[in-house]
Amino acid sequence: MISVTKPFLPPIEEYQEYIQGIWQRNWLTNNGPLVNQLELELKDYLGLKHLLYLSNGTIALQIAFKALGLSGEVITTPFSYVATVSSLVWEGLKPVFVDVDPDSLNIDPKKIEAAITPNTSAILATHVYGNPCEVDKIQKIANKHGLKVVYDAAHCFGTTYKGKSIFGYGDISTTSFHATKIFHTIEGGAVITQDAELLRKMALMRNFGHTGPTTFEDVGINGKNSEFHAAMGLVNLRHIEAILKSRKEQWLLYRELFRDLDAQTLDLLDPEGYNYSYFPLILPNEQILEKCVDILQVNYIIPRRYFYPSLNQLPYLNTQTTPISEDYSRRVLCLPLFHDLSAETQQMIARFLLRVQNN
Repeated sequence: MISVTKPFLPPIEEYQEYIQGIWQRNWLTNNGPLVNQLELELKDYLGLKHLLYLSNGTIALQIAFKALGLSGEVITTPFSYVATVSSLVWEGLKPVFVDVDPDSLNIDPKKIEAAITPNTSAILATHVYGNPCEVDKIQKIANKHGLKVVYDAAHCFGTTYKGKSIFGYGDISTTSFHATKIFHTIEGGAVITQDAELLRKMALMRNFGHTGPTTFEDVGINGKNSEFHAAMGLVNLRHIEAILKSRKEQWLLYRELFRDLDAQTLDLLDPEGYNYSYFPLILPNEQILEKCVDILQVNYIIPRRYFYPSLNQLPYLNTQTTPISEDYSRRVLCLPLFHDLSAETQQMIARFLLRVQNN
């Protein structure tokens, strides 16, 4: 079975070294030394001033919304994972969908201003497949209208824009370190900001608002992560350059293999800074996509319709029309891409999909 992704697991001996230390200290969670070490090493690797390690990427979004004091309406994208929108609804915020650019599949800045109302408090944009949004244009709109900007950068570990980590943009960026991501801590996530006071506020929020053993400054939540998860992150960080290198090689090979396929690929905002986290194909129609899925699954290859459905069509939301997102969500197929995927397997996948086209 060849899945759309496979978590990277480091040599078990490297992980066991950290586990032995956890056993000796008997400090399992509550912001232990490995959590602090991981935060320091991530900031150093990514070139960031502030980063808080959290239990997952969804908690990261929820803490970001609370820390910024968002209310009312939040302009967002319909083309993302469900957590982007469900976290807004969970926090009592109303998502207002703006359609996507058909080349990048990111939120289209040209359509944002028309959606702004007196009730709008923020823009929440996803860097789809790790490909940066047009951050300069989005920030200009936000500044003009006094809005906060939050980026769902779940796919973006290693992505840079203009030589700077994409995590450094917006009021807050959030990310995921889930097992399926390029860099993972089994489960995990982070919030990133340039604002030291905002960081302090989020640090309190991730630990119930504690300022001391019996004192609390504000409402909080349990957003902490464990020493075991941090240990996996510390080991995986040793291997991240090799992981990124193999992803790039695989992505470029797919692009070459599919040069004669009737399909669209992403328009990258900054090709030199891309992390090659996913390889989506935008097929001519849903019928062809379904044929591609069928021929791959018959041969024990599991692609993913990512993202489907368009989030504006979720049953618990009021219907808002976003025709580009709705159309493209029915035609996007993400192919297997992971650290040890072989060129031979990629060539086999390409032969199957080209066979669909030729038939």
